[in-house]
Amino acid sequence: MASMTIRNIDDTLKQRLRVRAASHGRSMEDEARDILRSALAVSERPARNLAEAIRSRIVPTGGVALDLPARDLIREAPDFGL
Repeated sequence: MASMTIRNIDDTLKQRLRVRAASHGRSMEDEARDILRSALAVSERPARNLAEAIRSRIVPTGGVALDLPARDLIREAPDFGL
């Protein structure tokens, strides 16, 4: 089993850990282990980009077929006679 030392803990934080451990009837070390275990038990979902999020909602419905109008040629720039 591995061990770990945590340095430079704020006195207020240490006091809160001591009180929390006492309220649960265990040592500060055991309380810290439980806090770490709980915090790391929750798996984080990987971040997706916006396009993937939208696509994942649209794909199950079959998507949408759009009729795109034909594009005209680019017009000449106007001459304002300046």
